[in-house]
Amino acid sequence: MTNTVSITEKAYAKVNLTLEILGKRRDGYHNLASVMQTVDLFDTVVITESDDVLVTCDDDEITPEINLATKAAQVLQQKTGVSQGASISIQKNIPVSAGMGGGSTDAAAALRGLNKLWKLGLSLDELTELAADVGSDVPFLIRGGTSLVQGRGEDVTPIAPAKIPKFLILTPEIDLTNHTAKTASVFSHVNESMFTRGNLTHKLAARIRAGGGCPPEFFFNQFGTLAEQLFPGWSEQRDHLMSLGARDVMLCGAGPSMFTVPPSKELGTAWHLLLTTVQRKQAFLVDPIPAVLSEAGS
Repeated sequence: MTNTVSITEKAYAKVNLTLEILGKRRDGYHNLASVMQTVDLFDTVVITESDDVLVTCDDDEITPEINLATKAAQVLQQKTGVSQGASISIQKNIPVSAGMGGGSTDAAAALRGLNKLWKLGLSLDELTELAADVGSDVPFLIRGGTSLVQGRGEDVTPIAPAKIPKFLILTPEIDLTNHTAKTASVFSHVNESMFTRGNLTHKLAARIRAGGGCPPEFFFNQFGTLAEQLFPGWSEQRDHLMSLGARDVMLCGAGPSMFTVPPSKELGTAWHLLLTTVQRKQAFLVDPIPAVLSEAGS
């Protein structure tokens, strides 16, 4: 009996320290400017040898047809001419359609893992370029860490690790009628009055590069102005978090998750325990994590 090769990748969630919308592109997408950061909440992606591409997920609502990992495998096959298959099994911990890049990071992990399984030897730069054909957040999530992300998401500039000790993330229970169309729905509410020049994003990126801290007053998410309209009851959840003592609460990506940086580890732990054990809310106390540095094919 031959040993089946199996590769396990951690697919890390992300938060947007800033998220600005610069304008609409000719292709229908929007140009963005964002400082993104991966955190140590992760899905587990296990990739094993198989004749065909088979994607499974422990969340039944995420079918293979809508799973971005399926698209990632197909794009990689098309770009490299590989005819091999793979079994891709995903164990979810990141909330679905919550603004933390769950589907995108699974796709990025699939690309890294398939690169190893199929012995393609692609560099992280090459994988990042491929990832733009899979989804807007996927290029950043190939490496993760701290990056300035521009364009539709394909222009990723890694920067020094942001000096943030902990994030407290709260994912409110908001009933979304169509999980897969959430981001498109959010963008459909964008109008020209929301466009900025990206100054806040570049200011924070420059501060991080220079070794400075990340005070919450530098954080910004343009979608925050739409959060209550898109997710009824969102403001109540934010106000609840602030009632604990959180000073600045920001939307994660296109929402509805929100995050704050606790003023101390002790307070962060106390708030997290209160939210999860007493109030039975879905909350995560997480650390920022550094970028993947080694070549994915090694």
